Amino acid sequence: MRKSYQVKVEGFEGPLDLLLHLINRYEIDIHDIPVSQITNQYMNYIQTMKELELDLASEYLVMAATLLAIKSQMLLPNPTVDDADDEELVEDPREDLMRRLIEYRKYKQAAEDLKQKELDANRIYTRPPMSKDEFEGEAPEVRPGEASIYDMIQAMGQLLHRSKTQTKEETKIKRDEIPIQMRMDEILSQVDLQKDGTPFSHLFEKKTRPHIVVTFMALLELMKSNDVICIQQQHFEELIVYKMEDAPWS
Repeated sequence: MRKSYQVKVEGFEGPLDLLLHLINRYEIDIHDIPVSQITNQYMNYIQTMKELELDLASEYLVMAATLLAIKSQMLLPNPTVDDADDEELVEDPREDLMRRLIEYRKYKQAAEDLKQKELDANRIYTRPPMSKDEFEGEAPEVRPGEASIYDMIQAMGQLLHRSKTQTKEETKIKRDEIPIQMRMDEILSQVDLQKDGTPFSHLFEKKTRPHIVVTFMALLELMKSNDVICIQQQHFEELIVYKMEDAPWS
């Protein structure tokens, strides 16, 4: 049996970050969150993370329980109120979550503004001369259009859903064990042949669950080492994988 492969990715910043991603992705009003929709989407992500054997922090599960509790409260009939004063005492079950999300968004935006100011400052001041090797060794800057870890998990969820029938058939046959390093080399060879980018789904020719999981892990490792990059220009568009030096920055 293949041992669970634990991966920690910097893109995972906590459950509030995932919720904020969903709110932005589905253009939801943060002051009037449709709890049923956001809960269903959140649980889909959690299920996909589990299937991919990612190291899932307990705080994600706590938030899942919180969302389910709020969803249950929203399904209950509203208590009868006699006058306007009493109506103010009936608190919206979403109120605490909305406050936390608004505060988190404020601090996240402040952090991004500070990061942008730092980047701008680096462009203003000159820097010491560097050799060609030193320049090529620098970590590439994150640019607009780069896909987040949550965008990748969304795409993986769709692939895993489509592979369920083949996965059932696969359990009757001997499972193939695929070393992650071997799969990393195969992905690099594949994307190297397509300078204009490789569609994310094309890296998953075999739709069996072991192949999908190992390919995803290999792709994460390649992204962490800055060998490849995943780009999504618009929400819901297919992710495109490039070798880092071939990324079409505009």
